[in-house]
Amino acid sequence: MILAALNDYYLRLLDEQPESISAPGYSQEKISYAIILSPGGDVIDVLDIRDTSGKKPTPRGLSVPQAPKRSVNIAACFLWDKTSYVLGVSASSKRSEQEHATFRALHAEALADTDDPGLRALQTFLSQWRPKMFTEHPAFVRHGETMLDTNVVFRLEGEQRFLHERPAARAAWQRMVAAGAGSALRMCLVTGEKAPVARLHPAIKGVMGAQSSGASLVSFNLESFTSYGKQQGENAPISEAVAFAYTTVLNHLLRRESRQQLRIGDTTVVFWAQAPSNAQAQAAEDLFASFFDPADDDERAIRQLYEVLDQVRRGLPLRDLEGQLDDGTRIFVLGLAPNASRLSVRFWETETLAVFAERLAWHFDDLNLVPSPWRRPPPVWRLLLASAPSRDGKAKSEDVPPQLAGELTRAILTGGRYPRSLLTTLIMRLRADGDERAFGARASLIKAILAREARLGQRDIDKGVLPVSLDTENADPGYLLGRLFSTLENIQRAALGKQINATIRDRYYGAASATPASVFPVLLRNAQHHLGRLRKDKPGFAVNLEKEIGEIVDRLGTAFPRSLRIEAQGQFAIGYYHQIQARFARHDVADTETEGEIA
Repeated sequence: MILAALNDYYLRLLDEQPESISAPGYSQEKISYAIILSPGGDVIDVLDIRDTSGKKPTPRGLSVPQAPKRSVNIAACFLWDKTSYVLGVSASSKRSEQEHATFRALHAEALADTDDPGLRALQTFLSQWRPKMFTEHPAFVRHGETMLDTNVVFRLEGEQRFLHERPAARAAWQRMVAAGAGSALRMCLVTGEKAPVARLHPAIKGVMGAQSSGASLVSFNLESFTSYGKQQGENAPISEAVAFAYTTVLNHLLRRESRQQLRIGDTTVVFWAQAPSNAQAQAAEDLFASFFDPADDDERAIRQLYEVLDQVRRGLPLRDLEGQLDDGTRIFVLGLAPNASRLSVRFWETETLAVFAERLAWHFDDLNLVPSPWRRPPPVWRLLLASAPSRDGKAKSEDVPPQLAGELTRAILTGGRYPRSLLTTLIMRLRADGDERAFGARASLIKAILAREARLGQRDIDKGVLPVSLDTENADPGYLLGRLFSTLENIQRAALGKQINATIRDRYYGAASATPASVFPVLLRNAQHHLGRLRKDKPGFAVNLEKEIGEIVDRLGTAFPRSLRIEAQGQFAIGYYHQIQARFARHDVADTETEGEIA
């Protein structure tokens, strides 16, 4: 299913946008320099063709004859390669002499009968080139060591096209590809047609954490994988055409500047759309990207995201909105993660835009707390940071549990339950690092986990849903204890002022949320001392706080629970957050009223 969808997408791009994708036998590679040759094979100049629009020069993507599969073997590319092959010079390779000899031998054989002036110039250049000339020829000296180990191409003096783009070069490459296709005909598992089977599949580059030289999605490279005499690719026969198509389009999606790829934890996500028109497909892809990683400075995308969410909640079709959105547009989402020299599939989901929009609306609704800890809909990577330990107020993506990114993203895409391990991790973080700035994000995620389980019927909650803001009628013991703990902390802060070194939250949050019976009696006794001080300085405030404690304790019953389950500890965090935010809201109202009286 995955390979078939990728193959279909490649064929569609090749038909609709041929300039954006490499044709069969070619691949997009990063090229840095072009060597300009005279018709007699002399080096006229060396051009730096890198992109200089950014902070530093970056290689330019060119469609060139496809590179051979390399691991430890020496194999040259046709009409392009890195300097160790083309020129016999390198800053890292210890085999540059053998690599250059292989490059010369390949072209001597492939171009033996050519009468094309550009290809003859290359033949002459290779026959007279010596690696020591790299440090002597002015055209190379000008670039110096920055040119070493970069990819280079050739161009004939006075022309704008590169040698590999000449018709004679394309014909020569086609003959080489045809001569190398010696595989037996077998039925391709993707197309169902008999065709030459790919023994090795081209490498896939751009997956975060994978080898920089590329990794394989389909690979049988050990003797232990041999079965019934079938070796390597014959174990899962995929035709050479399909192997080229799916790897080419994956590399196209994974390129750095692609808007169709995201990084979520250790998972690299690619997505694409299938629609009646390119405009509709692009609109769906842009919306999907903003769902998962809305750019803070893209006000138009943020506004559209809110409009789509509102449209979904009202049960109205997306096609009624401005733009080219179509509810029936099909979206394909693939999550890849590194696994040694191979790639593992974290998740694979495909649905219509309308279905994905509805599921993503569920996700944001489940996260909803008032007031929200988020200024804008949070991207998935930011949610994952809430599960990481906070050091000096900052969390790092490398500290996110490895499998969590894929599990959380899959839950969002499918509308299924969030990973239970996430709830445990968040509770542990709340008890361990006490980061106040991360508390709202963690409480929001906890609320989402519990709300979704309630909605899916996997646990019972009063009224069937969790409160979005402070609910004084909520009788859940965990929620009430969280509210009570917040009130006791407020009393302590009011009595001791800013001189306090550590609040009860710093010392008792973990124990209070897990074993309330062992902590709350002590906290209530201490609160009486703090209330005694407040009665002298702020008698009205003290009365209100005592009333608040009484209302909460009356709902708890005659005794504190000896322990709370993990779900109740989550309710504790939500109740604590709601009570704090309601207190802040009251202060804001009071300040506003006071300002009005003065005015």
